Amino acid sequence: MNKFLFILFLSVGLLGVQAQERYIPSQSNLDNRAWFEASRLGIFIHWGVYSTLGDGEWVMNNQNFAVDEYNLLPRFFNPLEFNARKWAKLFKQSGAKYITFTTRHHDGFSMWNSKVSNYNISKATPYKRDITKELVNACRAEGIKVMFYYSLLDWGRNDYLPAGKTGQGIVGRDTTKGDWRGYIDFMKAQLTELLTQYGRIDGIWFDGHWDKPDQNWHYDELYKLIHQLQPHCLIGNNHHLAPFEGEDFQMFERDLPGENTTGFGTSADHVGKLPKEVCGTIAGSWGFDIKDRNQKTFKEVLHYLVKAAGSDANLLLNVGPLPNGEIQEYQQDRLKELGAWLAKYGETIYETRGAIVMPHPDYALTKNDKNTFIHVLNGKAGTITIKGYYPNVYSLVTYSGDNALTYSQTPDGLQIEVPQSMVNEHDLILKLTEQ
Repeated sequence: MNKFLFILFLSVGLLGVQAQERYIPSQSNLDNRAWFEASRLGIFIHWGVYSTLGDGEWVMNNQNFAVDEYNLLPRFFNPLEFNARKWAKLFKQSGAKYITFTTRHHDGFSMWNSKVSNYNISKATPYKRDITKELVNACRAEGIKVMFYYSLLDWGRNDYLPAGKTGQGIVGRDTTKGDWRGYIDFMKAQLTELLTQYGRIDGIWFDGHWDKPDQNWHYDELYKLIHQLQPHCLIGNNHHLAPFEGEDFQMFERDLPGENTTGFGTSADHVGKLPKEVCGTIAGSWGFDIKDRNQKTFKEVLHYLVKAAGSDANLLLNVGPLPNGEIQEYQQDRLKELGAWLAKYGETIYETRGAIVMPHPDYALTKNDKNTFIHVLNGKAGTITIKGYYPNVYSLVTYSGDNALTYSQTPDGLQIEVPQSMVNEHDLILKLTEQ
């Protein structure tokens, strides 16, 4: 081998090692993961100029707007009823420990006073105020931590071209100005703003990888930047794949970990060991849809939370505010009902671990240092068999401890007899103590 080839191969090898450099989280990051995993409930907020049309957050793509047409929307976005303190108090009342706010969705509109894009709430709307700043300050005052959703894809910018799997019907972009390196640098500049202007931010929630799954998104640069600016900050990416190097938690869209009933889930072999989060909506859509007829009941929302915890995951429960800044009454009701339930039964959700036995339509199990909690969800009397669970049961009583239940251990699992007198429409909680 001549000297030139040796140097070339050595250089390539070193580059390969650098590209595969292993991410070692800081102690503050590990501590934040522990906080996140104990929290179990967060509030997702999908809100932007798309809400003015009342057709969900994908309206730009779904209705194939031209860029100059869609860019008229900020002139109509003037949420005079927005009250950050009222929102924060509602989220506190719900029992949530953190929020994840959509600072920028796929339409590219920024909900903060960005210096690198005039297409933002402070410069392009009559409202003029920095909503992100107000919301962060209000939540912080209530002891609620803050995470930011940030879209990787952009349906309006020229430098994002060529278009990915979505946005292909959107017209008005200059196809000669595609500049991937420039787009990456733009995202880095915006992420720097978000992580230097608003104090402590506990997570960045990326979305949009699936639009260009084969593209080099330069996650090594993006993730390194975030961890340099705020080492504790947790990074998650809604790519529907196994975790990538540099990520700190794994999210699952509308499905429990390892399930794929909606097409947005992640296969069981892609479920990693990082802290987990399931995201779902109170409504049928994420952003405000004036024709939404899929409003979830309290029972549906509660079961979402219990099954997420039973899967060893948080629930990130979404609200889609109105364009005037109000959260719809039925969504407020669901949050208040959930908070009232957690005030009574929070021990069975907060700081518990799941995945003892994966959730079933009839039940979900959570566990803390003292007890295993069996959440009976079917609202029926009769025999329930917890498959695959064979504890050394010392006692099995209702959560209040007032009533003992008859049980037996069988080859099929733990069989429990639920009498009619104990049936609970929403969630009968049993406390199992092992020897």
